[in-house]
Amino acid sequence: MKKNFKLENLDCANCATKMETAINKIDGAQATISFMSQKLTFEADEAQFDDLLDQAQKAMRKIERDCVIVR
Repeated sequence: MKKNFKLENLDCANCATKMETAINKIDGAQATISFMSQKLTFEADEAQFDDLLDQAQKAMRKIERDCVIVR
């Protein structure tokens, strides 16, 4: 399953790259983050999608504390 999400409070292009790398290290998750459009494209198995998206949010917060995925 693949979905696009808006990101809020993404302030740094370098941080976006670091967050994308961190999410892609999560087993079963694949992500692309666009700093210019402030969007996350997230792909994961439908059965694990919500759990992996939560893990992605946690990984992002370690890099940029105020950045959130708008669901």
